[in-house]
Amino acid sequence: MKKSIFYHAGCPVCVSAEHDIINLIGAENIDIVHFGEDNSRVSEAENAGVKSVPALVTPNGNVLHINFGASMEAIKG
Repeated sequence: MKKSIFYHAGCPVCVSAEHDIINLIGAENIDIVHFGEDNSRVSEAENAGVKSVPALVTPNGNVLHINFGASMEAIKG
C-alpha cells in the first residue's frame, strides 16, 4: 500500500496536526515531510497540488489542506 504524505513547515499548528494524523492513520502509513528540515521536496508537494501547509496527500492523490499555516510561496521563501 502506498503511504500518505504529510507536508508541513514545523510551526506549532503543523506539529500538532502531525501528531493527530499519526494517531489517526498510524506512523507506518505516512511519510512526514518537514520543510524546515528538508526543503528538497517542495516541487514534489507543488506537483501533487499542495497550495499551503499543513497538508496531507492521500495515496489516491487527493490533497487535504488541513489548516492554512503557510503558503508554498512562503515555504520557498
